[in-house]
Amino acid sequence: MIRMIKSMPLYLLAIIILIVMGLPFVIMLLTSFKGQMEFMTSPWSIPESFSLDNYLLLVELEFFGYFVNSLIVAVVSVVIVIIISAMASYPLARLKFRLNRPIFILFMVGMMIPIHTTLVPIFILTNKMGLYDSLIGLIGPYIAFALPISVVIFTQFMRDIPKELEESAKIDGCSHLRLFWNIIFPLLTPAVATVAIYNFIHIWNEFIFALVLTNSSQNATLPIGLREFYGEFSVNIPGIMAALTLGSLPLLLVYFIAQEKIVTGLAAGSVKG
Repeated sequence: MIRMIKSMPLYLLAIIILIVMGLPFVIMLLTSFKGQMEFMTSPWSIPESFSLDNYLLLVELEFFGYFVNSLIVAVVSVVIVIIISAMASYPLARLKFRLNRPIFILFMVGMMIPIHTTLVPIFILTNKMGLYDSLIGLIGPYIAFALPISVVIFTQFMRDIPKELEESAKIDGCSHLRLFWNIIFPLLTPAVATVAIYNFIHIWNEFIFALVLTNSSQNATLPIGLREFYGEFSVNIPGIMAALTLGSLPLLLVYFIAQEKIVTGLAAGSVKG
């Protein structure tokens, strides 16, 4: 009983945080079922009738095409980032060589570079490579920007793995490549979850590069597709809320599945510097 009383402030704080963080999503969901006129007259009330007109409008505006493009770009980018950054982190964490520390510092410096300062050179490079207005033209920069923080997270995780596992495998004649894929990589599940979710959320919501590097609706991603709801003199707020509701579902689903591993990964990755 005493322990319960002592925990009451924590439960109260958790409820307050839940309300503050969850209320915007609830408002967004309720607004998506309203008409434009109902939203203008009573924006904070519960919908008089839960209409699906806004969700039917998404079908007419090819919303699911934008959704699929975002899904392809995010999934492909994240998978490639995990493979490259995990393999790049292995020598930094497990092998001793002269440039180990300087290379790791370069990756950390890469985290400090504002990505939008590279917008013009990347646009020029994409044009010269013939990748403008293509999903591949988006995937390349997204991978490059995600590598620094991903390498840092994987490196910190690998440094905490006992070296006895590696030494026993080497005695049995295991090569570095086999050692990495069969022993080290399976132990990186929390780091993989952290890198995957962190980068997926960033890529899913990215707008500026998607706006500059694509020009057609066939290759536009979800943030670009939301502009379809902006007219010359008006904005379809309920329609935007419907699109945001559907667009946030993948993020919420993946995060709730892997939230414990994400917290563990971020905490472990910040232990050493």
